[in-house]
Amino acid sequence: MEYDTTDLKPQQVQRISELVYRAAGINLKQNKEALVRARLMKRLRCLGIHRVADYLDLIENDSGGEEIGCLIDVMTTNKTSFFREMEHFSFLRDSLLPQLTASRLRFWSAACSSGEEPYTLAIVLREHLAGIDARDVRILATDISRGVLEKARQAVYPQAVVQEAPLPQYRKYFVSANHGRSGVVRIAAEAQKLVRLAYLNLMEPWPMKGGFQVIFCRNVMIYFDRPTQQTLIQRFWDILEDGGYLFVGHSEGLSAIKHRFRYVRPAVYRK
Repeated sequence: MEYDTTDLKPQQVQRISELVYRAAGINLKQNKEALVRARLMKRLRCLGIHRVADYLDLIENDSGGEEIGCLIDVMTTNKTSFFREMEHFSFLRDSLLPQLTASRLRFWSAACSSGEEPYTLAIVLREHLAGIDARDVRILATDISRGVLEKARQAVYPQAVVQEAPLPQYRKYFVSANHGRSGVVRIAAEAQKLVRLAYLNLMEPWPMKGGFQVIFCRNVMIYFDRPTQQTLIQRFWDILEDGGYLFVGHSEGLSAIKHRFRYVRPAVYRK
């Protein structure tokens, strides 16, 4: 039996969009219908379901919420890389880390995808945070996709990512790891141990009590509408320590959002 994409009716696109928005705050705009159609059909093929109506029945009777999580996963782009937007890590290294003298430091990589961002942060901290082994330093890395979190837990990546490290000393944190395959590396244990991975939906209550000095939430808010962005920025303000820093994606400046953060440099804000 063939998968018929014409089976997807406009009202069903709307229903799918409403489900994703209600669950995760992700705004699948009207001009995204082709994307919704293509990615939904990918999920139906995976499940062996041939009718969109049958899939909607499945997801609306999914009391455990597992399938809505899978739907959100296929509807979002988990594009990331090591040392992405390197200007942020250079600023962290040169300007921010020398200011952080407390013995207890907490960093948060919100929407960490498959781990490249928090492990990059861990590498930079290992190399440039003075006295790190004598201090209580942790990186919380969260994502709504359990699939990409599992990839992050494995901490195994293609050998080619070593070339993304901008400085030679960073490359020692990518250790050869065959795992039955050639051409792969894993993140060194001393970097991995700084990172705690956890599932978190940014739209739901947060179990963390706060006390973060640095939050990275980059290239995530592009999926949210203005009210959702506004709410999220306020929640980041509340959970950051006084003087804490918020890093957003370079395409996500806060100029159109009401907030109390002080602009520091492009895509970097301070409480």
